[in-house]
Amino acid sequence: MSIAEGIYMLYDGKEYAKIFIKNGFDLKLKIDAQKFDESMVFSGKGAVENNYMVQSLLLDAKYDYTSLLASDQETFKRLVDDKKKSGFARLENKNLDLNFQALQKKDIESSILGLTSYYNQVFENNKLNGSVSPSFDYDNYKGGKTKLEDFKGKYVYLDIWATWCGPCIAEVPFIKEAEELYRNKNIVFISISIDKLKDLDKWKTMVNKKELGGVQLFADNDWNSDFIKAYGIKSIPRFILIDPNGKVVKADAARPSSPKFNEEIGTFLN
Repeated sequence: MSIAEGIYMLYDGKEYAKIFIKNGFDLKLKIDAQKFDESMVFSGKGAVENNYMVQSLLLDAKYDYTSLLASDQETFKRLVDDKKKSGFARLENKNLDLNFQALQKKDIESSILGLTSYYNQVFENNKLNGSVSPSFDYDNYKGGKTKLEDFKGKYVYLDIWATWCGPCIAEVPFIKEAEELYRNKNIVFISISIDKLKDLDKWKTMVNKKELGGVQLFADNDWNSDFIKAYGIKSIPRFILIDPNGKVVKADAARPSSPKFNEEIGTFLN
């Protein structure tokens, strides 16, 4: 078949992988769908580039991003510089297609920019830890308005989300598990939607249809709500933990789906 040269996605219905294709390639792929990435082996013309991407993916899966994001600014800069140099060094292979090398270098640079942007955001978020939390006073799904001060004396776990956000919806089962697990503990789970006002009914329908628990609130001005801007929220889902005195414990708390969630929350509730 004739095809535009570039990176494509191979999807089996559950998992996906990147493949590089150009006219003139004659690729064969051997794979165990139960293991997927770990079992992928390409052969034939074009195999060098595609096996490179498989190995890059496996190396990336082993990279300690947790330590990277927890490092101080000087260490972070050194580590991402090393990561970039290491990635470029792996591309110094005379057998790799030149266009492929250019695409991979661009991908590495984009990844480093994304990591740096995320790190800087987390760094700014952490400056709020220990300070008095900004407040809110939003419409409650059950009627009336609800403000942060209504929960003084309790830990507050905030979930900032929207009906259009896939990763937010994916956290719902885990949030429900957390609500049940800590039902008799001194904590309240609050979800704040930043949907636009025109989607108010859509929000109400989803809260009802998915039987969302906890306290369901609707922000007054979507992304531009004062509370959302005070926390510098630019992507969702975002989770925040506030103590019984209204002070920020974690401005960027662990997601309910994270293995660290129960450890983080349990530290304060057990």
